[in-house]
Amino acid sequence: MTTIETDEHKALRSAVSALGKRHGRDYDRQALWSEAGKLGYLGVNLPEEYGGGGGGITELSIVLEELGAAGCPLLMLVVSPAICGTVIARFGTEEQKRTWLPGFTDGSRTMAFGITEPDAGSNSHRITTTARRDGADWLLTGRKVFISGVDIADATLIVGRTEDARTGRLKPCLFIVPRDTDGFDRRPIDMELHAAEKQFELTLDDVRLPAEALVGEEDAGLLQLFAGLNPERVMTAAFAIGMGRYALSRAVEYARERTVWQAPIGSHQAIAHPLAQAHIDLELARLMMQKAAGLYDAGDDMGAGEAANMAKYAAGEACVRAVDQSVHTLGGNGLTREFGLASLITAARVARIAPVSREMILNYVSHQTLGLPKSY
Repeated sequence: MTTIETDEHKALRSAVSALGKRHGRDYDRQALWSEAGKLGYLGVNLPEEYGGGGGGITELSIVLEELGAAGCPLLMLVVSPAICGTVIARFGTEEQKRTWLPGFTDGSRTMAFGITEPDAGSNSHRITTTARRDGADWLLTGRKVFISGVDIADATLIVGRTEDARTGRLKPCLFIVPRDTDGFDRRPIDMELHAAEKQFELTLDDVRLPAEALVGEEDAGLLQLFAGLNPERVMTAAFAIGMGRYALSRAVEYARERTVWQAPIGSHQAIAHPLAQAHIDLELARLMMQKAAGLYDAGDDMGAGEAANMAKYAAGEACVRAVDQSVHTLGGNGLTREFGLASLITAARVARIAPVSREMILNYVSHQTLGLPKSY
């Protein structure tokens, strides 16, 4: 595995960057999504036999990073092709693959992902959404919160739990729930964060699903779940790195042109050095992201889990610092709508909080990597 990009990756990065710059910060989400689909960027990680590019999370992370660096990130890239597309491509039935993967690739279909619950937080073992058999069907009951893009998605991949017939213990499993299914209700969450994709609370009240709504094997459990969660962490890192690069580019441009006391402010080390440090931090985070994506694409799920968590942590921290320093570089102008940085102050924190908090990543590294005892 190498972190030196191939010529193909460089070409992809350049082409996606050009697309992002054409749409810019005031982009229309649907228009950008449709064009990215037509150009084949949405499905670069999906199998060629279903219309995809035959690549992996490495290629998809390049797409998201470059769109973010142009100021027009597509949050649903984290969810639809990365999480749902990966899970269905690896574990779905042939019918599920034919139904969903071509649409993910050309942008005509999207799928949300529902795991977080109000009372579970970071503890996925406390998920209470349960699925029970009723003849040939499944009945799904529970609640989800902070689920992105449910209103624009054709379906949601819901993480539920079924009872193991041998042990009686609950184990995770995944179900495709179409948007208009009876008993599947959504309520928008009023967020301070302004984004093209909205957040929702979901209620599942004895939602009846056919047997074919189950993705993969009923007994696969955590294997299937983490097939989607590791790409989610890599893509969150790409999202954060792209955002940090966008903010930094605006600050550097401003620092070159803004002149006080006969010299551009960028000539002063108090301005230049923090921006240089932000650039270094973003580049280091990208290296870990590339390592995580490479391990995942090579089939090393265990190695990818550690690296993906580290990449998400590093990228989140680098993004917050880059945005903070960029806003500070512009001074009062950094808080105006004209320069478009103030909204990133809130958005940057998302990479620290979701899909897993930085504290839980530190917990993971301390006991999984360093071998220290758990505190929980």
